[in-house]
Amino acid sequence: MSAPTETTAWTAADLPSLAGRTVVVTGATSGLGAVTAKELAGAGAHVVLAVRDTARGEHLAATLTGSTEVRRLDLADLSSVRAFAAGWDRPLDVLINNAGVMAVPEARTVDGFEMQIGTNHLGPFALTNLLLPHITDRVVTVASNAHRRPGVDIDFDDLNSERDYRPWRAYQQSKLANLLFTRELQRRLTEAGSPVTAHAVHPGYAATNLQGRSASAVQRLVLAVTNRLMAQSDAMGALPTLYAATQPLPGDSYTGPDGRGELRGHPGPAQRSAHAQDDLRARRLWDLSEQLTGVRFPDLSAGSPRA
Repeated sequence: MSAPTETTAWTAADLPSLAGRTVVVTGATSGLGAVTAKELAGAGAHVVLAVRDTARGEHLAATLTGSTEVRRLDLADLSSVRAFAAGWDRPLDVLINNAGVMAVPEARTVDGFEMQIGTNHLGPFALTNLLLPHITDRVVTVASNAHRRPGVDIDFDDLNSERDYRPWRAYQQSKLANLLFTRELQRRLTEAGSPVTAHAVHPGYAATNLQGRSASAVQRLVLAVTNRLMAQSDAMGALPTLYAATQPLPGDSYTGPDGRGELRGHPGPAQRSAHAQDDLRARRLWDLSEQLTGVRFPDLSAGSPRA
């Protein structure tokens, strides 16, 4: 598929009117998710804040201009994912898979998955497939340039890092999984004749609360310093998401900042690793994700997900 059309200094001020459109933003209580929700609601969309802490979600929603609602969603708990999807009974224009964790201490989800692959990939994988019969326009998944680090791959024999847990390696794997998920999702949508498209984005080096959750105190200190010296704001980091959620793009597009190293800047085409473009890896990861979550790509002609 062709690359996204290059843009020049696109900002949130360029958002079109989104009146009449409904968007779900996961992890919308802070950072990129909060900015994304704010801008989309301000442009006229009805924004659903899908969050673990509904009290925090309600507090944020009260500060936003526009139409919003708050629903509970914990991507580290498949029963919560299923409950959220089961409670959805109307058309959904855009699903934004924004929520995630980064380089956290070793932990397991409710379902026993390694926390990063569970929260960043398996939870969104299940949510997307369960909601697909309702989605009318697109799915946007927030990935990371961390997937391009040397040696990053999917460990199909130890996806849940049971033999050897390394926080950054697990994070990088989960972000590569986001891109492989987007690629295979688009292939399946196209094969099914669906008008829905799948897109991936990354925020560059954006200052968010993710950096404060590293497993290492030294790394947290280093990240805090580099945030001050190098990072762009979360408002700038959210621009690729806003762009991919609203602009005409080919399926399986990947958007990030257009500056040097894709660390800062305005939305433009982003580079992905060779592994992230591997169709065999994408299909193998999809099959494994179906086995682990018990959720499959829906029969879109039937109007309901299969699980």
